[in-house]
Amino acid sequence: MKTTLKLEELAQFGLGIYFFSLLPFAWWWFLVLILAPDIGMIGYAFGNKAGAFLYNLFHHKGLAIAIYLIGIYLQNNILMLVGAILFAHAAFDRILGYGLKYKKGFKFTHLGNL
Repeated sequence: MKTTLKLEELAQFGLGIYFFSLLPFAWWWFLVLILAPDIGMIGYAFGNKAGAFLYNLFHHKGLAIAIYLIGIYLQNNILMLVGAILFAHAAFDRILGYGLKYKKGFKFTHLGNL
């Protein structure tokens, strides 16, 4: 099952790259921004509860998809960029085993303990 989940996340990462490719930004933007959602880890400076909330906010695929779709609706390339980056980053993190966080601490995720 672990391999199947990683392959699914790999496909979603590819989808995020595809969505980015539809935008008028140079590819170096993808490389620069792909780790930007990890800024959500700063929440852990304020405790596990705040850390889990902020981390999960920046790694929620549903939110990423909503932002991308709002960008399409508003014809706003920046929102579409944010959505594509958030989506691709969340998929990449899950390939590496970093899941959404529980309030107990950073190492407790929906994919198991780190």
